[in-house]
Amino acid sequence: MLNLVAQGSGRPLLMIHGLGGHWRTWRTIAPALAAHREVLAIDLPGHGSSPPTADSNTFAGLVNSVEAFITTLGLSGVDIVGSSLGARLVLELARRGRVGAAVALDPGGFWQGWESAFFDTTVGGSVKLLRALKPMLPTLSANPITRTLLLAQFSAHPWRLNADVVAEELTSYADTPNFVALAHDLVTGPAQAGPAAHETGPLVIGWGRHDRVCFPAQAARAQAAFPSARLHWFANSGHLPHWDEPKATVDLILETVGV
Repeated sequence: MLNLVAQGSGRPLLMIHGLGGHWRTWRTIAPALAAHREVLAIDLPGHGSSPPTADSNTFAGLVNSVEAFITTLGLSGVDIVGSSLGARLVLELARRGRVGAAVALDPGGFWQGWESAFFDTTVGGSVKLLRALKPMLPTLSANPITRTLLLAQFSAHPWRLNADVVAEELTSYADTPNFVALAHDLVTGPAQAGPAAHETGPLVIGWGRHDRVCFPAQAARAQAAFPSARLHWFANSGHLPHWDEPKATVDLILETVGV
């Protein structure tokens, strides 16, 4: 069973974090969403407080686990939001017709050519560095200069971010045992397929103009795979709009899924 943290009340809204993250990545926006909906934030297998599974080193294994979780809890057709890897999971669940309204923030799975090797090398290399620096991460995250160096690939303005949120996230990257294997599977496996199996609700793909993990050029490929999706640009965001532009992200989510 996946670790689940719920807050708020109303119709459920399922939140799926990115590679190496955990449910707390959403604390920049969860309280605002929980004023309108019951926010259900999960830890993916091998992440946070969810134990790994036999196939949690693969994207296919993760999406099957989330689909089984949705079935077990009777959440078929649930509205859903995801970031990065979680956004790709959102798109795959939409493709399978398992969810309702959906927001995918900077999804992976649309790399081509050198972009795949860049992701595998830079992100995989970064987590190895974070593991070596793990005892120092709270101190490094507290300093705007070192915080910027650590998150330059992920955020458009790391110096503005909450130091505690950053330290939690980076420590989670370092602690996720399947991080490197899963990152490699994401770029060596099949590209994300589309389109959605059938229309169960609006689908929005959000992308940061300054994304240095999933480059903005990939947004056109995502929209081509999911032609019914609306593409939304975050003008002042990197790979994590819920960190760089939290208010705009909340507004987009509520506009898409309703209150």
